[in-house]
Order: sequence, then structure tokens, then C-alpha cells
Amino acid sequence: MINVVVADDELPAVEELAYLLSLDSRVGTIHRANSGAEALKALEEFEVDALFLDIHMPALSGLDIARVISRFTRPPAVVFVTADEDQALEAFELAALDYVLKPVRPERLAESIRRICELAEEESAKPEVVTVDQGGITKMILRDEIRYVQAQGDYARLHTKDGSYLIRVPLNDLEQQWGSAGYVRIHRSYLVAMDKIDTVKLATGKAAVLIGGIELPVSRRALPYLRERLAANRVRPL
Repeated sequence: MINVVVADDELPAVEELAYLLSLDSRVGTIHRANSGAEALKALEEFEVDALFLDIHMPALSGLDIARVISRFTRPPAVVFVTADEDQALEAFELAALDYVLKPVRPERLAESIRRICELAEEESAKPEVVTVDQGGITKMILRDEIRYVQAQGDYARLHTKDGSYLIRVPLNDLEQQWGSAGYVRIHRSYLVAMDKIDTVKLATGKAAVLIGGIELPVSRRALPYLRERLAANRVRPL
């Protein structure tokens, strides 16, 4: 199922489109926005697969939002829903997935949803890539290569088999972004990949995980959840 944002400065238009989307079993959560700013805020707070945007909104138009998210590493799909036929060319230049004219017909909306689902399947099959800076040189590493992440203030250090890389992203943000990919917070300073854990040491008042010969502490607060995940991943504690 896909999660979407519907943005239009006219509330009846938002509610009508949200209703039509809710009738499709392929659509999950629908976030409503009455301005461009609210749409961008929804992108910050939730995992979103697609945006249904009106083009003409005050302050931030649908086209403005498309320009902003085009800089994202993995931008959500954009579908423009508008009564304006004249801006389709500019919309597709901004890599819009679809351009739907009002009034919206259910069968036309179903086609947009089909395209979004196909794109989501293609994106999920691609390995996640993280951009890092190493000595002034930009390098791309696969997220699957990251064994654990260490907090360093407002930065995070990514540890792989071959080295470590500092990125300007707080550990809290990575915990939220990578939780669905199997990364678990075991300590205020550490986020680990569950499939990279070799063994777990459990002792009275103390717990730790071993990853590639490195021992990392597990906080008391994080231990219950880690135990649940260990059972699911069939990692045997020592």
C-alpha cells in the first residue's frame, strides 16, 4: 500500500480527492494539506510515497514543491491535480509522474495510483545509497554495507567493513529513517544493523553486541526491544 499527501488550498477539493483515494485498496494513509508549507511539513513527519498537488496555491505552488523535492535523494512521486491544462509541459519537466485534470474521474485516478505503485516497487528493489564526503571527495556507499552508526553530536559516523564515514545527520534522524530497513537503536550512541550482529552478550546488569569483532554496549532501556528483535532474527545470545 502507498501513503500519500493531498495538497490543495481549497478544502472541498482536498476532501473530495482524499475520499476518492480512500476508495482504492492500494492507498494506505492519506495526509491532508491546505498549503504548500503543510505539504512539506507532512513530508518531514511521515513516510510518503506520493503527493497529489494542486498547481495554483498561495506562497508555495505545486510546482514550487516539486522543485524542492527534486533535490531529495529519493523523492516521492508527484501527481499534479489541476484545472489548468497549460502547465503540463513544465510539470513533466519537473519529473511529474502524472498530470490529472479536474474534475477528477475515478478511472483516471486509478491509473495514477497504478503508476505510483509500479514506481514504488521499482524503488524498493533498488539498494539504498548514502552519499558521504571523504577528504573532500564525494563517495557513494550502499546502506547495506553499514554495520553500525555512532552518534557524534549533530553528526553520525557510519561504520562499514572497510572504514568509517562522518555525515551531518543526527542519530535520531537515522533511527527514524532506517528503522524499517532493520536498524535498531541499542544505546543513545549506537544504531546497529540487526543482520550484522554476530553475537549478543548478556550478563547481570550489562549487555553488549558483537559486530565484526567490535563490542558495542546495549542500554537497559533498549534491551527489551532488542530481545524481541533478536528472537525474530534468530540471533543467539551468549
